[in-house]
Amino acid sequence: MKVVIASHNRGKLGEFSALLAPLGLTLSDPGSLGIPAPQEDRTTFVENALDKARYVARASGLPALADDSGLVVPALGGAPGIRSARYAGENASDAENNALLIENLSRFEQPEAHYYCALVFVRAHDDPAPVIATGLWRGAIIAAPRGVHGFGYDPHFLVPEFNRTAAELTPDRKNRLSHRARALADLVAGLRESGDLPRRARPAAGA
Repeated sequence: MKVVIASHNRGKLGEFSALLAPLGLTLSDPGSLGIPAPQEDRTTFVENALDKARYVARASGLPALADDSGLVVPALGGAPGIRSARYAGENASDAENNALLIENLSRFEQPEAHYYCALVFVRAHDDPAPVIATGLWRGAIIAAPRGVHGFGYDPHFLVPEFNRTAAELTPDRKNRLSHRARALADLVAGLRESGDLPRRARPAAGA
């Protein structure tokens, strides 16, 4: 089955490619098809993911898989939340987003946080029964960045059970633990149940 991954984020595309490799899907991305990024103006991760999946499915004529994910910090009322990629502005870099996050958390010491991911699969733009799954990865925020892997807020996202940031984990380990991996495991189960994937298909190990 050919599927378009509805993302222009190279980091996300790399993670999806690794996680979906065992499923026998033929993957492409909107950029390679000349499809521009859609607006993200909803108030929840699930709504944004559904909009993106429908938009890319309509533009490509193919099934689409979209995610909307981000960092949720309860001490900041849930921010950065759905604005995680543009926390410091519409075209903000990871460094700018991280700097603003740490500035806004300066009065807290290692506040709790979690990454959240909503995944939506649609067979066509007007699919009446999209497959929806979510995943959550708990951690804490540290002021000083650590690690060279990952992207986004990973250098500041401490995984307590390993006492390492997400950026200090190898890509393979992160892909076994992350919010995206957890959501994908639920999504694959839903696709098997609906018959869109054969029951022998399996997500990446530990996902």
